[in-house]
Amino acid sequence: MIDQWHPVAMGIDVGGTHIKGVVLSAEGQVLQSHHIPTLDDPAGHWRDRVREMAEALRDLHGSAIPAAGISAPGLANSDNTAIVQMPGRLSGLVGLVWSDWLGLPCSVLNDAHAALLAEAAYGAMSGFRHGVLLTLGTGVGGAIMIDGTLYQGQSQMAGHFGHAVLNAYDDEQSLLGMPGSLEYALGNYSVARRSRGRFLDTHALLDAFVRGDVFAQWLWLDMMRKLAIFISTLSNGLSPEVVCLAGGMTQASDHLLQPLESFLDIYEFRPDGVRTQLRIAKFADMAGAIGAARMAMKISSTINHDR
Repeated sequence: MIDQWHPVAMGIDVGGTHIKGVVLSAEGQVLQSHHIPTLDDPAGHWRDRVREMAEALRDLHGSAIPAAGISAPGLANSDNTAIVQMPGRLSGLVGLVWSDWLGLPCSVLNDAHAALLAEAAYGAMSGFRHGVLLTLGTGVGGAIMIDGTLYQGQSQMAGHFGHAVLNAYDDEQSLLGMPGSLEYALGNYSVARRSRGRFLDTHALLDAFVRGDVFAQWLWLDMMRKLAIFISTLSNGLSPEVVCLAGGMTQASDHLLQPLESFLDIYEFRPDGVRTQLRIAKFADMAGAIGAARMAMKISSTINHDR
């Protein structure tokens, strides 16, 4: 069994509000890109929008595209042909075999897993063999790379870091029912409650932090401390070379990295002074599409060398 590569593939990232697509070369060049509103509805008409996206990418490229990758929320099946777990959104996603729907070979990935493939191949994780991607946005997600390969795990659920427990005695629960979760400590969805209504979202909290608001500074630094403790826990358990940070919180730039590095100096175990590298993701909202295209390029084939 050897690995070969299509010279070009399309990648489509299906989100709750937008569908984003690229045509990608094996060298990582985005040859074409396109995006359209998802228009999610109970009847599942958004699936027709994905088909429209695939047709638009073919038209923009001007020639046949041999394979497609689909990035979507939820858990993929074992052969990466469909999403099999995704409660609450995108009616008609679960069980949809994308190769049948689009009429060409398709690989299907969780969106955070796809983002890791993009960063590992062409972005902030390039050159590393072992790493973790953390997505810091509405909640917290992620993905794991071991020996240069995406680790999907049992039920393809590896990387659900947001449901890690920071305080088992906290009554606040994550979407999976875990108490005192990392997701609650950092997620945009919980800012209003954590700030007692003073800040409605992470952006407002950060603005107040930069202005010198004492309460905002305490809350932001407390978040950075908790994130540093979690990354140190990851370092102890997985020993990654790099942790790549993605998602809306990374727009804070140095206001994120500087306190985070300071807390890591306190908590991270560093044998012989070797530290886990922190990187901000290179690709923003196109990472899922780029990573999906990257996976779609790979072909495994058996060649008989007997004569």
